[in-house]
This record gives sequence, C-alpha cells and structure tokens, in this order.
Amino acid sequence: MTEQTSRRLTRATTPNDRLDQPREKRGGFLPRLRSDSDRFGRFAETFARFMGTARFLMWMTIFVIVWVAINVVGLFGLRWDPYPFILLNLFFSTQASYAAPLILLAQNRQADRDRVGLEQDRSRDERNLADTEFLTREVASLRLALREQATRDFVRSELRDLLGELEERALIRPLGDGGPAPKHPATD
Repeated sequence: MTEQTSRRLTRATTPNDRLDQPREKRGGFLPRLRSDSDRFGRFAETFARFMGTARFLMWMTIFVIVWVAINVVGLFGLRWDPYPFILLNLFFSTQASYAAPLILLAQNRQADRDRVGLEQDRSRDERNLADTEFLTREVASLRLALREQATRDFVRSELRDLLGELEERALIRPLGDGGPAPKHPATD
C-alpha cells in the first residue's frame, strides 16, 4: 500500500469525516449557558400570569403617568426624555420583545398540560366505558338468570295446582280431613 492511500484511508475514518458518527464538540469563545428548562418555564408562567393582572396594569399606568409628568413638566429639574418620549418607547419595545416569547412559552406549557390532561381524561373515560359495559353485561345475565329461576310465588302456585290435582284424583285427602291418606292410589 502506498503512503498516499494509507493517508486517505486514515483521513476517511476519522470521526469528523464519517457520516455515521456524530461530530465532536468544538470549543467556542463563550461558555455555554446551561438552563433548566422547567425552572425557566415556571418563571415564564409566573411572569405571564403577573402581566395579565389588574395590579400590573395599574402599576404600569402609574409608571407611565409619572414618567410623562416628570419629562413634560420637568419636576425637580429632570427631563431625561423630552416630548416624543423615545426612551419610554424603547422601554415599551424591550418589554414587548421579552413579554411575547415568555407568554408564548407559558401558553405552550399550558397546552402541554392540557394535552396530558385530555389524554388522562380519555383513558379514564375508556376505563369507565369498559366498566359500564361489563356491569351492563352482568346485569343482563342476572336478569336472565332471575327469569329462569323459579320465584316463590310461582312455586307456591304450582304446588297448589299439583295439590289440587292430587285431591281430585283422591291420591291424598284434603288437608282439612284428619284421616289417614290411602296407602295405594286408586286407579281410574
């Protein structure tokens, strides 16, 4: 094998050149920030929940009124943001640029929770349906079994009819007679 061929083979088998191997991590100039997505998600939900309250709107309104009043009237000789209020607009733009993604993140987390809740409700409903169908089958089988089972009234009426037939045939004496019953049945 020539030296060039062996160099090509060696170069082709390095992990960076192979498509079936992941690339090695390269070091960057800035350290990677590690964030706990669950903690950040809870923060986003808390922030979005606070921004949707009357308390936030009240404090924001007070802040804007004080800002405008100080910069229009020039209280205490302060006027850091004159009439077009460019700094205030920049503040609002920055707030909106952070608020929108945080609110979307909070909505996505809520949608995930809703999806899990719906899946649990669906599985619970399926179990309830299966239980209801089982109980319906059991009740139906009990009804059929009760129809086939002789009731007390039915047995009494049948015994009365049988007793009546036996009395007619004179196989037994009526219950009111005190005499003994015949030993052999009479033939017709």
